[in-house]
Amino acid sequence: MLWPIHTVIRGLYMVAVIGLFLYGINAYIMILLHWWSRRRGPRAQPPKSPPTWPMVTVQLPLYNERYVAQRLLEAVGALDYPTERLEIQVLDDSSDDTTDIVADAIAKLRQKGLTVVYLHRKERLGFKAGALAAGLEQMAGDFVAIFDADFVPAPDFLRQTIPYFDDPRVAVVQARWGHLNRDHSLLTLAQSLAIDGHFGVEQSARCWGNLFLSFNGSAGVWRTAAIHDAGGWGSDTLTEDLDLSYRAQLRGWRILYLPHVVCLAELPVLITALKSQQRRWAKGTTQTAIKLLPQVLRAPLPIWVKYQACIQLTSYLIYPLILTVLLLLVPLFSIHDLAPPTAALGTLGVAFGLATFGPGSMLIYGQHVLYPAGWRRAWGLGVLMVLGIGISWSICAALGSALWGKGWEFERTPKFGIGAQGGAWKEKGYAERWPWGGVFEIGLGCYCAWTIWLAWDSAQQGALPFLLLALFGFWVVGVLTVLHTTNG
Repeated sequence: MLWPIHTVIRGLYMVAVIGLFLYGINAYIMILLHWWSRRRGPRAQPPKSPPTWPMVTVQLPLYNERYVAQRLLEAVGALDYPTERLEIQVLDDSSDDTTDIVADAIAKLRQKGLTVVYLHRKERLGFKAGALAAGLEQMAGDFVAIFDADFVPAPDFLRQTIPYFDDPRVAVVQARWGHLNRDHSLLTLAQSLAIDGHFGVEQSARCWGNLFLSFNGSAGVWRTAAIHDAGGWGSDTLTEDLDLSYRAQLRGWRILYLPHVVCLAELPVLITALKSQQRRWAKGTTQTAIKLLPQVLRAPLPIWVKYQACIQLTSYLIYPLILTVLLLLVPLFSIHDLAPPTAALGTLGVAFGLATFGPGSMLIYGQHVLYPAGWRRAWGLGVLMVLGIGISWSICAALGSALWGKGWEFERTPKFGIGAQGGAWKEKGYAERWPWGGVFEIGLGCYCAWTIWLAWDSAQQGALPFLLLALFGFWVVGVLTVLHTTNG
C-alpha cells in the first residue's frame, strides 16, 4: 500500500531538485557569458550626440507617494536637456495629499519654463499600465523616459541615453539601478546585492549575448513608435514592463542595456514592502509567461534564445521548488522506505549544492564587476539567502493566484523618502497592518525545527545547513513581518 506514496514523494523530490539545478546552473552560464563578453574587448564607443535633440516626454506614474513625489519632480526638473524639446507628464492616480504636494512642485517647474502636463485619474483602471497608456495618448515625445516615484535620475540621464537611439532597431535603452539607501539596514544591503547581481551580470550578459531581456519598469527610455508597434501598454499582467518588452522583441526590436548609466532609487526598508514588491513581480512574471511563452516557443528564434527566455519568464518557480524540497524532507526522513538510496542521495545533494551556490556566485561576481573591493559586501549574501527562503511562502501564494487567474490588485511598494542621510518609517502612513502572513512563516520555521530533529535522528546531517538556513529564514521574516505591521 505504500508504493504509490513512495513513488509520488520520491518523484516530486527529484523533480524539485532537478528544477533547482537547472535554474542554479543558469547563474553560472550568466557569469561565463558576461566574463566572455568582457574578455572579447570593450563595448562599442558611445554614439555622438545628435545634431538636433529629439522631443522627449518624461512620464512619472504616481500613486499615493507623499514622501517621495517632490524629490522625484525636483530631480526631473533638473534634467540637462533643451527645455523646448522636453515634456514632463505627471500621471497621478493618488487619492491622498500627494496631489497637493505634486501641484506645488509642478508650479515651481512651470516657473522655470518647463512644460509639465498633469493627468489625474480618479479610477486606477489598468493600474500603472493604464496610467502610462493614458499618457501615451496625449504625449508629444518621439521618445519617453519613465521613472517610478522612488527614483532620482541624474541631470545628464537623457543626454547619456538618447544618442543610442541612432540605431533604428533599438526600442528601449535601460539604465542600471543604483541605491540611495543601501546601508540603511541589513534588509536594504541584502536587496542591493540581488539588484546588483541582476543588473551587473544578468542584464549585461543577456544584452551582449543577443538574448531576450527586459525593460525594468523605471530608469529607461522607450521609442514611442516601438510601443505602438508592439501593441501598447497592456494591463492584463502586473508586470506591464516585462510584457511589453517581450512583445517588442518578438516584433524584432532590440533592448539595449547601459551598465555605465546609473539611476539611484530607494530600496524598501520594511519586510512587508519587500514582500509586496516580490509578490507583484512574481505574479506578473508568471502571468507574462502564461501569456507569451507559447508565442516565444513558436517564434522563428534560435533554440538557445527560446531556452533563456523560458528561464527568465519562469524564474520565480525557484521558490515553490525550494518549498517542495523543504516540505518533503519530513516524510523522507521519518519513513524509512521513502528514503532514496545512498547513491541517489549523494547525486541529489551535489545537484542541490550546485543549485544553491549558483545564484550566490553570480551575486558576488556582480559586486566584483560593479565596485572596487566589492567582495567586502559578500558577507551580506548570507542575509540575502535567509530572506530569500523566508519570503518563499509569500511568493508561492502569489504564483498560485497567477495560475488560477485570481487577485489582480496592483500592490504598490511603500516608500518613505529614506536616502543616504537616513530617515524613519515609523509614524508614517502606507505601512502594512496585516501580520498574519508573518505568523504563518513562524509556523513554517517550527516545521523546519521538527525537520532538523528528524534529520539528526536519521543521521542525515548533510541536510542540516539547508534546514538551518530555512529555519532562520522563516523565523526572521515572520518576526519582522509581525514587528513591521504592529509598530507602524
